[in-house]
Amino acid sequence: MTRKQRKVLGLLPVSPITWQRYLRFRANHRARWSLWIFLALFIISLFAEFIANDRPLVVYHGGSLYFPALIAYPETDFGGEFKTEADYTDPYVINLIEEDGWLIRAPIPFRYDTFVVGLDTPSPSAPTAQNLLGTDDQARDVVARLIYGFRISVLFGLLLTVFSSIIGVGAGALQGYFGGLVDLLGQRFIEVWGGLPTLFILMILANIITPSFWWLLGLLLLFSWTALTGVVRAEVLRARNFEYVRAARALGVSNMTIMFRHILPNAMVATVTFLPFITAGSLVTLTSLDFLGFGLPPGSPSLGEMLQQGRSNLYAPWLTFTAFFAIAIMLSLLVFVGEGIRDAFDPRKAVREE
Repeated sequence: MTRKQRKVLGLLPVSPITWQRYLRFRANHRARWSLWIFLALFIISLFAEFIANDRPLVVYHGGSLYFPALIAYPETDFGGEFKTEADYTDPYVINLIEEDGWLIRAPIPFRYDTFVVGLDTPSPSAPTAQNLLGTDDQARDVVARLIYGFRISVLFGLLLTVFSSIIGVGAGALQGYFGGLVDLLGQRFIEVWGGLPTLFILMILANIITPSFWWLLGLLLLFSWTALTGVVRAEVLRARNFEYVRAARALGVSNMTIMFRHILPNAMVATVTFLPFITAGSLVTLTSLDFLGFGLPPGSPSLGEMLQQGRSNLYAPWLTFTAFFAIAIMLSLLVFVGEGIRDAFDPRKAVREE
């Protein structure tokens, strides 16, 4: 470790091992750049309403400022006749606003559910200066649906990864620490539970309940939490007989404290390396369900639905190419990040570098 690195380490509340892992991850240029690109794309998608929206971002009318992208205003606020929300795609409303003010539109003047009017060709229409990636078979802008679809896919994958990891890590810790009958019954339950046909259950429930984002998240959480249980169980089984664990028991420390304060932090190395791959698997699951028609409600921005449209409209290759490259790039970035984290936590690399 260089003098500069020792100085930085002294200013940061991290251990030398954690610092070495960070340095190994940073040395992996492919993983580091993949992480930055993925974070940049995700952060940009979080502001989708300010990038792609058929409602103006700011309206100045009658000496007052309005923010239609965030708040719904009736048409009467701009001098119209109806008390319903103003339709900012209507030239009449635009003229009312511009007679006594001005407005600022989003760079892409379409939302994921906006129907583009005035197309030169029937939808799906080819890419133009107005619609950079064309429109789908319902005359909706593909760029807008891509931005919103990327955001909802990543949020779904991250939430499913977090919740399933919490449940899976807790279950694996209980099995590994107590062992015996708890471990035996837990393993048999996971074998039975993991063998259930998830897709068939989703198909059955989709005909009974209208699927939604949280409904899908909860249902997939029922089956995805087992991904980390085996890894955590094996690590805890190995660590529960270490000297510091025996010493904690001898001092009267509670089982929960020993598990979650002393054993799990040392058993999380293998778990952390799996998280990017679990997120990638969650994204693939959501995309597959949307492609088959058992995912998000119809009309929702979805990469899987874009793939399905590309399959149904083979004469519109921009739909297939857009969805394919978006999914391929997203999954590739996550896999590269996962490989970088795996190498950073690899103790064999630590021995060679020391």
